[in-house]
Amino acid sequence: MHRPLFDIISTMIGGVFMPVSEAQKKAFSKYIKENYEYCTVKVKKGKKAAIKAHADDLNESINGFINRAIDEAMARGGVKKGVSAPGDP
Repeated sequence: MHRPLFDIISTMIGGVFMPVSEAQKKAFSKYIKENYEYCTVKVKKGKKAAIKAHADDLNESINGFINRAIDEAMARGGVKKGVSAPGDP
């Protein structure tokens, strides 16, 4: 299992990376819970490495790449009428 994102985030103070405080972790966790949803994607063995390599070539994270690919596919009209994400036109 992956470590929670807030466990690997650190703050740069005076050129030195400092671990985040418990209050910062709590605030970050609250922000994520209020503003994001999780969606698990299953791929065949080996495909994750290919996706990561492609995302790396584009200087993107896997998450960023997948979200951009979804947005582009939806912009091309692949969404059924009346189905949209909150905030979409």
